[in-house]
Amino acid sequence: MPDLIAKSALGGRTLTLAATTLAEVDLGPLTSIAPLPGRTEAAGAALGHSFPAPNTISGPLIWTGRDQAFLLGTPPDLTGLAACTDQTGGWTALRLTGPHAEAALARLVPLDVRSARFPPGRCVRTALNHMAAILTRDAAGFGILVFRSMAETAWHELETALHALAARDSL
Repeated sequence: MPDLIAKSALGGRTLTLAATTLAEVDLGPLTSIAPLPGRTEAAGAALGHSFPAPNTISGPLIWTGRDQAFLLGTPPDLTGLAACTDQTGGWTALRLTGPHAEAALARLVPLDVRSARFPPGRCVRTALNHMAAILTRDAAGFGILVFRSMAETAWHELETALHALAARDSL
């Protein structure tokens, strides 16, 4: 029987252009949590955080849809409270930080991601060019979750945007 070795989708790749860094990050275990009807508050309490409201983050919980969130980390036993599905191998996490992070995303995301409209603590399901993505923001920058099968494409799109912004800076 073959030994399977877990690998990241992009091999831990990092790129810095014009003082802006794009990096693949390892989030560790990622679990979809969907509270059973009427059990949202109890599920949140079992997780140690309130269940996130739409488009928000609550501790390690990232809102991903109606009555659904991703938990960063290993979940406790939520039997009778929520349906849990391991998502670890299905998603790739990217991190975008630095002075051109907003401008790079403005080229690819159909949202106003400036801090006044998309402040830290927010998240949204959106498109990254033509791919489905979950975009989060914290004080340091942006988190971008894309399907693992789209990791190379997402990287290429973000890298292209950063190269264009770096070229503009050199003028």
